[in-house]
Amino acid sequence: MDMKTLLLVPLAPLAGAIIAGLFGRQIGRVGAHCVAIAGVLVSFIISVMVFQSLEAGEQINDGTVYTWMQIGSLTFEIGFLIDQLSAVMMLVVSFVSLMVHIYTIGYMSEDPGYQRFFSYISLFTFAMLMLVMSNNFLQLFFGWEAVGLVSYLLIGFWYKRPTAIYANLKAFLVNRVGDFGFLLGIALIVAYAGSLAYTDVLSEQGAKQLFEKAADPWFTAICICLFIGAMGKSAQVPLHVWLPDSMEGPTPISALIHAATMVTAGIFMVARMSPLFELSEVALTFVLVVGATTALFMGFLGIVQNDIKRVVAYSTLSQLGYMTVALGVSAYSVAMFHLTTHAFFKALLFLGAGSVIIGMHHDQDMRNMGGLRKYMPITWITSLIGSLALIGTPFFSGFYSKDSIIEAVHASSIPGAGYALFCVLVGVFVTAFYSFRMYFLVFHGKERFGKAHEEGHGDGHGEEHHGLAPGQKPHESPWVVTLPLILLAIPSVVIGYCMIGPLLSDEKGWFGASIFVSGNHVAVLAGIRETLSQGGAFGMALHGLMTPPFWLALAGVVTAWVFYIYKPELPAAIRRKFAGLHTVLENKYYFDRFNEIVFAGGARALGNGLWRNGEQKLIDGVGVSGSSGLVKLLARATGLFQTGYLYQYAFTMIVGVFVLLTFWVFFGWAGR
Repeated sequence: MDMKTLLLVPLAPLAGAIIAGLFGRQIGRVGAHCVAIAGVLVSFIISVMVFQSLEAGEQINDGTVYTWMQIGSLTFEIGFLIDQLSAVMMLVVSFVSLMVHIYTIGYMSEDPGYQRFFSYISLFTFAMLMLVMSNNFLQLFFGWEAVGLVSYLLIGFWYKRPTAIYANLKAFLVNRVGDFGFLLGIALIVAYAGSLAYTDVLSEQGAKQLFEKAADPWFTAICICLFIGAMGKSAQVPLHVWLPDSMEGPTPISALIHAATMVTAGIFMVARMSPLFELSEVALTFVLVVGATTALFMGFLGIVQNDIKRVVAYSTLSQLGYMTVALGVSAYSVAMFHLTTHAFFKALLFLGAGSVIIGMHHDQDMRNMGGLRKYMPITWITSLIGSLALIGTPFFSGFYSKDSIIEAVHASSIPGAGYALFCVLVGVFVTAFYSFRMYFLVFHGKERFGKAHEEGHGDGHGEEHHGLAPGQKPHESPWVVTLPLILLAIPSVVIGYCMIGPLLSDEKGWFGASIFVSGNHVAVLAGIRETLSQGGAFGMALHGLMTPPFWLALAGVVTAWVFYIYKPELPAAIRRKFAGLHTVLENKYYFDRFNEIVFAGGARALGNGLWRNGEQKLIDGVGVSGSSGLVKLLARATGLFQTGYLYQYAFTMIVGVFVLLTFWVFFGWAGR
């Protein structure tokens, strides 16, 4: 495919963003959403064409659009690398973004910032596409930072709400911490490899040369610095704290950030850098342990959440941990597989949560819901499909990818694999429990709505009332909301079945040369390939009915049913018995408190110290006050001779003449 056509993929959403943003008043609401949707639709159609052409055996496209500048032997270029890895990301990003754009028509219909929101989400799509299509580290970093910048605008979209401003600043600052490590990693690559191009660094030969030049400690530092960038974008412990608070943004952007774009950028980046990570077992172990910790401990936090969007947010954190675990055991294709399936069912769950919020008149508290199944049948069935996919139910898409991750960890011998296996197995039960806790609280049980009719809370618009008034009933959402739910529910069921064979048929699968796996790690997918060869995807699902993950998931669902349907008084009793543990979970392991005291408080203390000692004492005291004191002293001394009296001036002149004559008589004659 020629470069001009490929340019349309990122530039079409950019054009939509510019038109909707700058000319929104002139073209109106309909015009704004039409141009924005048209731009993303163009990207999706071309992405499908790219995917089909690669599937048909067309050559990988790696080319330069233009050269920005050249400093010595270092060239700064803008270009595209269109291979199997980027093609999958292009397809996922453009499709989920298209669904979010359509959904936004209904969800944001009453918001005064309608055109601005469409401009932002189109710009966000442009930034993500530039990131995944890049063929060099410069463009990768541009897309990386642009995604972070636009997410700041979207999370704080309702800028009159203090909580939204706090959340977008938090997201921006935490991501800057990760981005600093990412930038250091890129700088070390340039220092040792002397190039920004993927072809020079990420080929098998280029990676080995970089390893030889940098030596093991520095090479490991390069990989860990790159992964620190991924920890920020993909919200891994301890740089995860921004993601739950990003729920302050409107639900469509929550779906876009959490499902297919910003948070998956880190997973994609590490998969792209697989030739580097494969040469450092220390870096892989670091990745594995961080991912396993995130997968389990962020899942625990989902159990105590009452905000429907925050439950889904913590499930995103946990599932990102699963993807990172797959990266840590060198199962890069499995990580990308789970990224793909997760994009569909997580977007479905977020948009389903948004539909529930609409039906509940912008009340997000699950304790005020219950029994919505009969009022919102489409939202109910699609949310059930998303939940079943999330917990890894056999025959649903999430089963194939999540089971593959667990199998890969079980087969791995890398240090930390035992700890990771424990985390991902326990995480299966935890995921099933909090997912169906949410499902039962929202769609089943007693009707509890009509109790929260208050102002200025929830995912609302302005200062209107939120929550159903007494006697008011929920309602199903309009078709522009339910249609994306139906379209996302379909791949949430079938995409895993369709993709597992092509993706995991061998160690690299469909990704081919896009992913590199060293000989030491080739065996991690042997068990999956053997199962597929014996019974295919259907046989793998049948086999999954007899494995521990299935029974753990079933136990989680049954436990949630007992707690929230059969014996709804049990959760309160357990909470009282384990009050200390519940407090720790409610405070999110005190990460936020630690950051506020140590980092935010430390920065404020440093600023106050510099202000008092630097500005007040040094600058104001010594500088400003000292200078003004000297000027005053000189002014007083000068004032003694500038009185305005003629007799004083005459006397001064006489004294001056006397001094000059004296000087001339003594020194002038001496000179002769």
